[in-house]
Amino acid sequence: MLPIIYWLATAAPIASGAASLTPPVAKIDPKVDTVHGEERVDNYFWIREKSNPEVIEYLEAENRYTEAMMQHTEDFQEQLYQELLGRIKETDLSVPEKLDDYYYYTRTEEGRQYPIYCRKQGNLEAAEEILLDQNALAEEHEYLEMGVYKISPNHQLLAYSTDTTGGESYTLYIKDLNTDQLLADQIPNTYYSVEWASDNQTLFYTTLDAAKRPYKLYRHQLGSTPEADMLIYHETDESFFLDVSKTRSKAYLLMELENINTSEVHYLEAAQPTGDFKVIAPRQPELEYSVEHHGNQFFIVTNADAVNFKLMRAAASNPSRANWEEMIPHRETVKLDSVSAFQNHLVISEREAGLQKIRVHNLTTDAEHAVDFPEPVYTVRQGRNPEFNTNTLRFNYASLVTPMSVFDYEMDTGTRELKKRDEVLGGYNPSLYESERIFANATDGTPIPISLVYKKGLIKDGGSPLLLYGYGSYGINSEPYFSSNRLSLLDRGFRYAIAHIRGGEEMGRTWYETGKLLHKRNTFTDFVACADHLVAEKYTTSDKLVIQGGSAGGLLMGAVTNMRPELFEIVIAKVPFVDVVNTMLDTSIPLTVIEYDEWGNPNENVFYDYIKSYSPYDNIEAKVYPHILVTAGLNDPRVHYWEPTKWTAKLRALKTGDNRLLLKTEMGAGHGGPSGRYDYLREIAFEYAFIFDLLRIDK
Repeated sequence: MLPIIYWLATAAPIASGAASLTPPVAKIDPKVDTVHGEERVDNYFWIREKSNPEVIEYLEAENRYTEAMMQHTEDFQEQLYQELLGRIKETDLSVPEKLDDYYYYTRTEEGRQYPIYCRKQGNLEAAEEILLDQNALAEEHEYLEMGVYKISPNHQLLAYSTDTTGGESYTLYIKDLNTDQLLADQIPNTYYSVEWASDNQTLFYTTLDAAKRPYKLYRHQLGSTPEADMLIYHETDESFFLDVSKTRSKAYLLMELENINTSEVHYLEAAQPTGDFKVIAPRQPELEYSVEHHGNQFFIVTNADAVNFKLMRAAASNPSRANWEEMIPHRETVKLDSVSAFQNHLVISEREAGLQKIRVHNLTTDAEHAVDFPEPVYTVRQGRNPEFNTNTLRFNYASLVTPMSVFDYEMDTGTRELKKRDEVLGGYNPSLYESERIFANATDGTPIPISLVYKKGLIKDGGSPLLLYGYGSYGINSEPYFSSNRLSLLDRGFRYAIAHIRGGEEMGRTWYETGKLLHKRNTFTDFVACADHLVAEKYTTSDKLVIQGGSAGGLLMGAVTNMRPELFEIVIAKVPFVDVVNTMLDTSIPLTVIEYDEWGNPNENVFYDYIKSYSPYDNIEAKVYPHILVTAGLNDPRVHYWEPTKWTAKLRALKTGDNRLLLKTEMGAGHGGPSGRYDYLREIAFEYAFIFDLLRIDK
């Protein structure tokens, strides 16, 4: 293997000229393959060799270069960090959740990175019991992420799991809350789903295969070793994930098997943990359904002959598909997202015209009403609502100008109580800001919603910088939520915009279907149409337009930057999925097979050609690109570090002009970046300093 060629000259701070620093140059070590009769050459394939010291050395050289290029902004970064930190209430308390005779909550303390998990018994004036201090768990680790946190039905035991690398493989622990001691039971390589049976002695959990796919369900008896645990189910289809959950009624355990467009649910009485799971409806390609329990019936949300989903119900004694009865029919303009069953009510979450809705159905009287929300653009989601026998629904509400607010809603009377609104320190006044929703016309004439927020009085003359965010994949919606961090943009004259492009589900299931597989390019052209519209309407100009996206949204950043580099001034691509062809051709990479239903299988000619037409890594050309900041995580199991790294290396080799290109790799973290809340704020401060420096905003 040829030696790596890269270097980093030492130079004065960049205030006098960034061009005096020489960027790292990655070696070229071609790997040649033939795919569908076409020769493919990958000059940077060697970067995948994580165990190769040269790879680590190259990543560290890129980090040194990034640090040197940003050295002159260090004081500004600190100013921004203090600004961000100054808006949050460092010592704070979540709204307690009542479950049986206990109130559970988390709190944070000034100067400490992680939450502390607590409870009180009987009433909120009782003595506090600390169940778990994540700060103590993290003392010997640079990174620590919680996976699951599950209290046993009798409230005497806690099952929790942690990951200390960012690789999303968790070790499961059991804590005796009476003695404050860990049991000997420790189970490695678990994922995000763990559930207690009703006997307080039996746990169900999932484990990961080599591709980081949860594929086996085990039953664990307290006091036994993991080697003795009973294998309950082994999912052999590489495109399916396995998950275990419990109905809100606590009566049933659910084993859920699903890929991107197909699902299969099995059920077991939680009081009979040694029994056999029974299937509700065997998997059928493109049939999706989810299950909720109430009394002697199951509620089933399904897309069977219903692209926007409908609600069915069936007797719990025989819930096979032949016995499903329609309760809420399919609607062309309303997407049914989910239902939650309470003792006396059914809460229906749906989406209409891009906005979330909540309806409450009284199961005794069949009366039904909608919950109203005061703003034209907002986001709302149900809380955990652990109590089944209650007439109170807790939901979280926010908008682009209203901080996250926790409400308790009385489902019988329709009255609500604000339990908490996130406090924004420093005198935040929402009346000084305004939000709106506008539409851009896509290339095929489809109206694409854009959510906007900015400070009142900002005129449309093209003089304002604007940050445009996008994602547009997996049917995941980009919600118009509040962020106190965003005030550092708005108070400096920025507008902030969200492009609700196809590939999400904001406008219904068809919105997703027309933004995936052989329609994926709609996602990119929709985003470009939004950017063009914002410029044409003088919300901003191209030389003040910043775009941002992460993961699959990073694919979006790479694709639109190849398509229209002159349209954007600055690109923030966080852990970007940019090497789409190579990744989707390699089934040894975690998640590849699972992703075929999102992107297509490039082993088939039609998908290979289509994916290749937009894959950012494959479409880099010798031309001027915007300023680009790229982030990566060395232990990222979702978008491996080599994708952003290879993309950066190829951009360095081919791009013309002297626009800035920086790669920042977290050497001890994964997909989500640093795990601590203060470390996260420093990352935001770094990104903002990158933007402000290039736009010549110096305070």
